Amino acid sequence: MVAAVRLNYQDELNPEQCRAVETINGPVLIVAGAGSGKTRVITYRISNMLAAGVPQSAILALTFTNKAAREMALRVRELVGRKLPSLVVSTFHAFGVRILREQIHRLGYRDNFSIYDTHDQMSLLRETAREIKFSLDNVDLYTTLTAFSRIKSGFTDWDDQTLPYQTLYNEYLSHMRLYNALDFDDLIQLPIRILSQFPEAAQEYRRRFRYILVDEFQDTSRQQYRFLHLLGAEHQNVCVVGDDDQSIYSWRGADYQNLMQFEADYPGLQEIKLERNYRSSDTILAAANGVIAHNTNRKGKNLWTGSNGGSPIELYHPEDERAEAGFICDRIKTLAIKEKLKYHDIGILIRTNNLARALEEGFLAEKIPYRMSGGESFFQRREIKDLISYMRLCANPDDDISLLRVMNTPRRGVGRKTLEVLQELARVQSIPLFSAMHAAAAAEDSPLSQRVRSDLAEFIKLIDGYRTRLLSGRRMAETLTALIAEIDYWAHLVSEHQRNDKVAKWRFRNIELFIDMVRAYETDPDNLDRGLFQFLNRITLQLRDDIEQDDDTGKVNLMTIHAAKGLEHEVVFVAGVEDGIIPHARAIEENEANIEEERRLFYVAITRARRKLYLTSCKRRKVMREVIECAPSPFLEEIPAELVQLSEIDVTVEQSEAADYFALMKAKFARSAT
Repeated sequence: MVAAVRLNYQDELNPEQCRAVETINGPVLIVAGAGSGKTRVITYRISNMLAAGVPQSAILALTFTNKAAREMALRVRELVGRKLPSLVVSTFHAFGVRILREQIHRLGYRDNFSIYDTHDQMSLLRETAREIKFSLDNVDLYTTLTAFSRIKSGFTDWDDQTLPYQTLYNEYLSHMRLYNALDFDDLIQLPIRILSQFPEAAQEYRRRFRYILVDEFQDTSRQQYRFLHLLGAEHQNVCVVGDDDQSIYSWRGADYQNLMQFEADYPGLQEIKLERNYRSSDTILAAANGVIAHNTNRKGKNLWTGSNGGSPIELYHPEDERAEAGFICDRIKTLAIKEKLKYHDIGILIRTNNLARALEEGFLAEKIPYRMSGGESFFQRREIKDLISYMRLCANPDDDISLLRVMNTPRRGVGRKTLEVLQELARVQSIPLFSAMHAAAAAEDSPLSQRVRSDLAEFIKLIDGYRTRLLSGRRMAETLTALIAEIDYWAHLVSEHQRNDKVAKWRFRNIELFIDMVRAYETDPDNLDRGLFQFLNRITLQLRDDIEQDDDTGKVNLMTIHAAKGLEHEVVFVAGVEDGIIPHARAIEENEANIEEERRLFYVAITRARRKLYLTSCKRRKVMREVIECAPSPFLEEIPAELVQLSEIDVTVEQSEAADYFALMKAKFARSAT
């Protein structure tokens, strides 16, 4: 047994943070305001528990993104100075997968289940609709899946709009079960079923994880809260960390009232407020406090900082969105020249993605490098999806969605008529498509031609052969390289991009990068689970996070306010602070109570700024092809007037400063050319 290491943290933390770190036993509610050092408190708290003798295997820390989980685990390891192989720091969904991997047989599933992402679900929905002859004309598949998810999670019930889809919903669920596939809702719901229906399984996890900590608790859904309560209600050693003022995800099921529910379910809890902000200036905090104070359903808190003053908040009323982009570009260039600010220290926040176009045009025209968050994930690129589908099919031959994707990638002559025969055989015999393919290829009286049966047999041989090699758990990267060569995927890419071989080369390079990723996964000494199933499940969970990011060094960050949650920038511009945008008209139309969440969203935007905040509110804006008159957001009136100054776009730059700047740019371009 490794001896506990004494942790010195008193000099690093303020008194409230120290209390949060030292309160180990019993239920604890840590109300952590924006910029209050929440992550530091969490990591020190876990480290202090280990130093106090709590076994690492008894601790479960849950958060919402894989990135946050990795950073938390890394910081704890750095604090204690050793590896922690038994410490579980996980997302809710990844922890659900952990339970299902061990217990899903209790619900009648096989343990080689697949996890479908949104693209897989859409493909299955189309297939299901085609089988039951349900017309999808004028149907938005994403909206339909969202409605199904809300119904499945108990967030809403059938109504006049969704009732016509009930048959499709039931058939869709039947297909999911037939294919031994799960979606993201299942990763929470099925563990809840297991913990509720099988007391011996529940007791096993309660004994194992005697100390539970939840980050970003305000973002938990009712289902996630129930999951947590089933695990922690008995031993009561549950610590939740959150801020109801930053609850902005109700549209995806988050319920900030879980904070109040936690107080009701754990009446002996200790509440600790972290109100000292280490991020923003006094001015920015005063503005944020002035806005959020207008919400009534919140826990009272008042952020403060040890520093005094700060630059006033600048408010600009441009004529339209083009003038807005011009103002922002002008200010960015001025900050870069006069204050030597790096582009990546600047954040541009918008309420919705459709506000980005004018800003992007402005950046391009002014040659300001930028990145738009939320682009296509590496794992969503077509060639990567193809390879992942081959791996999924090898892992789970019942996965019809993956089979349908790779059956003709590259083309193998399996046409529509052949596919119809196979699907009918699968339907009649209630077997997966791959089993139907086996049967059709072997049957003497098959309605398929000898050539087609031979092609199917070759495909079956390919999948069965690589299935054995991949499931062995050894040399996956080498096996995938052989698979790519055997199916001649390069020739497939060339045929797909006959007029542009650069695209084919770029896509094949992505394949090589993916195989390098598999190789790194296999050789990572800290990775105890190196099997095919574990790798595929990890990828699917990463897809949901969309953590694949390009290098943003030297680029202005353009993103929605929702995407900015958890981030911070030296300077922040919030564009489109107009009535109907912030707060968003549609959100208010759906539910008048949404005004408080819209205010929380504006509060989050304000508190992303460290030392300087700009707000822009257009007088008119082009929406579709119509120019509409705009009114400033009512939230602007909630900022104390003495904190705001009106801005004009009349910034002048001294000639010597401009000369220095252009000399710097010239030198940079000269280096790039060599």
